[in-house]
Amino acid sequence: MASDDPSNVPQELTGAVAVPAAAVPAKNLKLKLYSFWRSSCSQRVRIALNLKGLEYEYKPVNLLANEQSDPEFERLNPIKYVPALVDGDTVIADSFAILLYLEDKYPQYPLLPQDPNKRALNIQIASIVGSSIQPLQNYPNFIEEKLDSSEAIKWTQHHINRGFTALEKLLKGCSTKYATGNEIQLADVFLEPQIYGGIKRFGIDMSAYPVLARLHEAYLEHPAFLAALPEKQPDAPSF
Repeated sequence: MASDDPSNVPQELTGAVAVPAAAVPAKNLKLKLYSFWRSSCSQRVRIALNLKGLEYEYKPVNLLANEQSDPEFERLNPIKYVPALVDGDTVIADSFAILLYLEDKYPQYPLLPQDPNKRALNIQIASIVGSSIQPLQNYPNFIEEKLDSSEAIKWTQHHINRGFTALEKLLKGCSTKYATGNEIQLADVFLEPQIYGGIKRFGIDMSAYPVLARLHEAYLEHPAFLAALPEKQPDAPSF
């Protein structure tokens, strides 16, 4: 489920940043990413594209204006969630599926280690974020008819904190620069959008999660993560 100024992105970026749709003829870009600036699921894919050095055309889908229900987008993803990736004649929706496709199709900067234990840990972390945290934080959109906004926020914070507690236990004793090693891997691509959104959107206190807080600081020093930040996307509102 889905979920300021790009000129501030460091020039040493690993990979290519998004190219706004109007900035270059579409025929010159093979990859097209349908994305919403605030979507953490879209953010995962933006990070991976940057890490792999893949230029792509950014196709904004405004979820707040219900653009995901447009028939053109529904043809790409019948469930009507972002992100969706178009690669020539291939269309992939769902961030996990997109990331696995990119891993197979564009093996530069691999995100999944060969070691079976580390590989399983990466997938486990990604699954906790993608199945046990992110979808639940969106439920208040449907239950606010019965709960006031403060109760909806409490609901969201409860599920994020529950997931962060599990992740903190899973990563206990982590001494590497990133979650599962000294190179960015799949777990990191899932973790940072969730941590960033938890802090910025939902006011999560990270003092209870020292490992996650340390990783968050490391991610914010990495150019591929900085370029993928929500506020740096072409469709982000001006604050």
